[in-house]
Amino acid sequence: MAQGRFRTRRVIDYWPGFVDALTILLLSLIFLLSLLGAAQFFLTAALSGRDDKLRDLNAQLVEIAQQLALEKGESERLRGELGRLQASLGGGEGFDAMKAERNRLVDDLASEKKITADAKAEADRLNATIASLSSELARLNAALDASTKRDEEQKAVIVDLGRKLNQALAQKVEDLTRYRSEFFGKLREVLGDRPEIRVVGDRFVFQSEVLFPSGVAELSEQGKAQLVSLARILKDLSPKIPPEVKWILRVDGHTDTIPIRTAAFASNWELSSARAINVVRFLVDQGLPPDRLAAAGFGEFQPLDKENTPAARGRNRRIEMRLTDR
Repeated sequence: MAQGRFRTRRVIDYWPGFVDALTILLLSLIFLLSLLGAAQFFLTAALSGRDDKLRDLNAQLVEIAQQLALEKGESERLRGELGRLQASLGGGEGFDAMKAERNRLVDDLASEKKITADAKAEADRLNATIASLSSELARLNAALDASTKRDEEQKAVIVDLGRKLNQALAQKVEDLTRYRSEFFGKLREVLGDRPEIRVVGDRFVFQSEVLFPSGVAELSEQGKAQLVSLARILKDLSPKIPPEVKWILRVDGHTDTIPIRTAAFASNWELSSARAINVVRFLVDQGLPPDRLAAAGFGEFQPLDKENTPAARGRNRRIEMRLTDR
């Protein structure tokens, strides 16, 4: 009947879902920050490329301006030469020669003017390109500033979520610690000051002889009496623990290093596990909810005393009770 109740009673556990949701949210925020960081990197690279191109265009503009200045000086020189020839103009062949020379100079001047017009058009085109690049640079700077602002806001949100999560976890640990202290205190009052029942850290330790005869996993009558007191304390305490505190009573079985090989138990692992399971089953029979209990067997591999003496082996044969979270 106890096993039937253990199989049919189920409690929906919302705490792992809550932790998973927070974990997914944190991972999503971290992924978003990674995307923002990558976008900022590519924007910076694009701005660097724009700056290099702008410097190249400025250099070309300076070179064209120098060419314009040289061409303007040459044009002034040709005009001066034409005036000198017109002043010394005479008749006959000399006149014709000077006239031809003048026409040549006029043609040269027209050609120079054409070159100057082409250079001016190229300069205008470069100025327009520079203006376009400046506008694009301003737009990219604005986008970079907006991205940096969003990055700072997201970092602030992540820090706030982490702080709230830490506070919630710390509160759960504090609640469980308080109820564990109350549980151990009441258990000490009921069981009294006995050397075979003691507290080690956050565990209540029963020497195996208190609960079981040597080499078997069935509870003794003395052991059942002790567990009845423990079950009564847990039933009194469990309604006080808030539902959101996901506590369990973990029962751990331990043996000494002397190997056991019987028809019932092939090793100390089987013996320690069977003892822990029988304790849990007895507590369920006393009315404790199965979803608040867990059993584990450690064999001889978690000793309290590593000495190879009868006293040390006696201390290592034990059942530990630990009120902990899932």
